[in-house]
Amino acid sequence: MSFGGFGAPIAGDEFDVATLSVDAKKRLNALKNLDIEHSKIHRQFLAELAALEKKYHTQYQPLFDKRADIVNGEYEPTEAETKVPETVEDYTELTTEDGQAVQEGPVKGIPDFWLQALLNHTHIGSTITEQDREALKALKDIKVSYLADNPGFSLEFVFGDNDYFTNTTLTKTYYLSEPDATTDDDEYVFDRTEATTINWKEGKDLSVKVEMRKQRHKESNKTRVIKRTVPAETFFNFFKSQSLPNPDDETAEDVDFDELENQLEFDYQIGEEFKDRIVPQALQFFTGEASMDDDEDFDFDDEEGFSGEEDDSEEDDE
Repeated sequence: MSFGGFGAPIAGDEFDVATLSVDAKKRLNALKNLDIEHSKIHRQFLAELAALEKKYHTQYQPLFDKRADIVNGEYEPTEAETKVPETVEDYTELTTEDGQAVQEGPVKGIPDFWLQALLNHTHIGSTITEQDREALKALKDIKVSYLADNPGFSLEFVFGDNDYFTNTTLTKTYYLSEPDATTDDDEYVFDRTEATTINWKEGKDLSVKVEMRKQRHKESNKTRVIKRTVPAETFFNFFKSQSLPNPDDETAEDVDFDELENQLEFDYQIGEEFKDRIVPQALQFFTGEASMDDDEDFDFDDEEGFSGEEDDSEEDDE
């Protein structure tokens, strides 16, 4: 069977470009040059798109700042500011169902705004443990900023006083690599992340848990209790710096690069989700109005999560 006059056999996986005629291969080279030209234009598009995102982010930010003031009770909206257009649902007209309790008494701001918004995100909510909830009650704001010298971005989580760590902000920065101008590659490539080290208060580290087990001495037959520190699942494992090691590095011999690349891709998707949906649509996530269908479009493995550290340590009770 021939196709397009090339005289090359085409039978699914058996097709090999090398079997084409020289004239056909030259034409493929011409097509490759067109692809390279397209990539040059697309790289220009990406650069202008990034600049446009930064430009409009500066216009969004005052709105986000005012939102944070309202949420945290630092600004009380005027009567005029609480009126919504007739075509928009008025939250003050919502009624409770049987058995639902209404919050009574004076309330500062909107309690647990960001905690509830994150819990209402299908995938991120699944990474939040019961202990995480107590720490995330202190989350006051999530801010997005763009990097001046890189097409990446940064997420800043602002916290009030809490029983778990002393940090007032936890930051996760995503660095991207520019497309290679010498090839037809026209997309930004994930490079690495850099995250704040969490200063846990004594006995409050949510990223580890202590397991107790008995150990018997072979000679004396006496037993002792061993404390073993092991990784724990927690939302706060999100704040880890990650990058792909150099494949030529001796320490990378035991690295499963496919698995690590999947983890980094998952991590980057989380960052994009915060930047593109959760921060701008925080109200809709808090109320539950954010579309579940949109969540289903988010490319996650249901079993994926923020993994803990692999290292563990032991200490005895003696």
